[in-house]
Amino acid sequence: MAEYRIDELARLAGSTVRNIRAYQDRGLLPPPRLEGRVGLYDDQHLARLRLIGKLLGRGYTFAIIKDLLSAWETGKDVGEVLGLEKVLTDPWSDEMPGTTTYDELVEIFGTGLDPDEVARVQARTIELGLIEPDGDTFRVPSPRLLHVGAELVAAGIPLDSVLDIAGQIRDDCDVIAGRFVSLVQEHVFARLEDPPVPDGEKVTEVAAVVRRMRPLVKMVVEPFIARAMEARVQEALGEHLETIRDHLGGTPG
Repeated sequence: MAEYRIDELARLAGSTVRNIRAYQDRGLLPPPRLEGRVGLYDDQHLARLRLIGKLLGRGYTFAIIKDLLSAWETGKDVGEVLGLEKVLTDPWSDEMPGTTTYDELVEIFGTGLDPDEVARVQARTIELGLIEPDGDTFRVPSPRLLHVGAELVAAGIPLDSVLDIAGQIRDDCDVIAGRFVSLVQEHVFARLEDPPVPDGEKVTEVAAVVRRMRPLVKMVVEPFIARAMEARVQEALGEHLETIRDHLGGTPG
């Protein structure tokens, strides 16, 4: 098994020496093997450190992470730990991120905008998470979202209005996600606590629930949004379309 000094471990894990020491102080990371006065870390430390980083990046608190790690240590082997890591940290979409350049963004969205307006639009798209700076290019987490924006702009909708609605829909989706998570917390997590379920079994069931939720979210949201769009379109455009039909019907052939 490979061994690493603390600075090399930090580099491989995309962390810092300061963070590693802080995680050790909090009991999240086991101490290294000492060889004289040098601490040596191994691949298990590296896997643990990467896991901690991913969980922190997804909003887990140190207390929750410590509970999860304690459960894994008492009831799970390394393979199961990595399996649960995959459940918790895998993206919820099969969409592959893409890349784009500044010139491509200007070509799509910046027609007719002066440089200051282009800079403002770029800042808003970054804020919304539609693009992420990546050196001389931009990472696009969801090419589909960027395509939707481009199509709306091409249809004649002002870019500012497109970005405004993108922010509103993002917030609406956050509310929907919160409702799903609250439902699981109330009816699954609470059941695991009363009466208490052994930590190993608890982690297994939590992972199973997360796996089950992935397809269910899309299965619920897509039919509701489809039915809502049908009703909204008929309500908003029905009278307008009727006027157009009457006009066409009254036009001499």
